[in-house]
Amino acid sequence: MKVIRQTDNKDTICRQVLEALPHWFGIAESVDQYVADASKQLMFVAQDQSQLVGMITLQQHNSLNIEIAAMGVMPDHHRNGIGRQLVAAAEQFARQAGAKAMTVKTLSSRASDEGYAKTRAFYEGVGFQVFEEMPSLWDNDNPAVVLIKFL
Repeated sequence: MKVIRQTDNKDTICRQVLEALPHWFGIAESVDQYVADASKQLMFVAQDQSQLVGMITLQQHNSLNIEIAAMGVMPDHHRNGIGRQLVAAAEQFARQAGAKAMTVKTLSSRASDEGYAKTRAFYEGVGFQVFEEMPSLWDNDNPAVVLIKFL
């Protein structure tokens, strides 16, 4: 398994991964926005030989914070440490860029969803903690939470 910085075809890679994860990325308009944004963001991809198995995109909002804008691992590669490798690559980049924190937004525990409970547990497992609840960021049916990791 290797994680590399991707410079080309970021929109295609993003769409391929997100469309493989309809439980997490099932709103077509949101996927389209993630894909459009990915072409302008930093991306790391995880590959097993030449096969794409995951990706992470980063948005630097300011000199202090870098946000994980989108991350996904192909379903047949879940629970193999790929997400941890992608976050580690993002953290290394963030530290080198002088950032003091990383953030990520996901579905709040206010919404009962087993998949997103696993997502929050993953981020907490790699050192993120709940920073702020934002119940109306997306819409009332999809309350958001911001998680933060200080570097």
